[in-house]
Amino acid sequence: MNCSLPHRVLLSSPMEGQQDRLCLQPLWDFVTAKEPLIKSPFFPVLFSFTAYMAFCLPYVALDFLSIRLPDLRKYKIQPQTYPSLGMMVPCIIQSAYHHVVLIFPVTFLHWYWRPMDLPVTAPELPEVLLQVAVCLLLFDFEYFLWHLLHHRVPWLYKTFHKVHHKHVSTFALTTQYSSVWELLSLGFFAAVNPLLLGCHPLTEMIFFLVNIGLSVEDHSGYDLPWSTHRLVPFGLYGGAPHHDLHHLKFKSNYAPYFTHWDKLFGTFTESHPN
Repeated sequence: MNCSLPHRVLLSSPMEGQQDRLCLQPLWDFVTAKEPLIKSPFFPVLFSFTAYMAFCLPYVALDFLSIRLPDLRKYKIQPQTYPSLGMMVPCIIQSAYHHVVLIFPVTFLHWYWRPMDLPVTAPELPEVLLQVAVCLLLFDFEYFLWHLLHHRVPWLYKTFHKVHHKHVSTFALTTQYSSVWELLSLGFFAAVNPLLLGCHPLTEMIFFLVNIGLSVEDHSGYDLPWSTHRLVPFGLYGGAPHHDLHHLKFKSNYAPYFTHWDKLFGTFTESHPN
């Protein structure tokens, strides 16, 4: 029996793994060069708030521009409503307040009890992609159950979730406009999944960025040609039209990203993208 092919595969696998790791090594070297900042107790809250605002700002600009430019207005899911500066500012203030008063103490305790360890080598690219995808799927399931429960139980809705539904027509800065309990619950889901999977710190950072970016897109109020739901085939991903309809109708589309849980539980309502 000719064993040369398996032998070649066995020999090439470590090299392929090394190439996958080298692909991300320059990025990881750049991150670890900022080790004092990364290991600082202030880093998680700065990272979270800066990333959140960075993802929101393009949509904020779009909100102001699309009022004056009809070519942009056609991408607005609810074109009859636009957020004013008076609606945006309280969202920014609340988010900043929550990051300083709530998120920082929690991340400080985490920093104190479990200091971050920065490995020398970067993770392999396939491992990063797989673990980020699994983290997203887990978060999607966890939030779906939390969300469904907080809509089905009136006391939970009125006490904890109603504040997030203040705006029927969402805009990017409403993403984190929520109660303390909701913010901490979703933050816990986002933080615990990488820990359960044993993710590399770089994988964890990438997941946080992807999760924040997708969440902001969900609340952006825009259905753009490059929106995520247009890139994922077979209607597996709901995106901004899916979540915008939830804020409009209240009683369907509870999963933040994917559509399979709503379809399985009979809570799916078809959105009509532009």
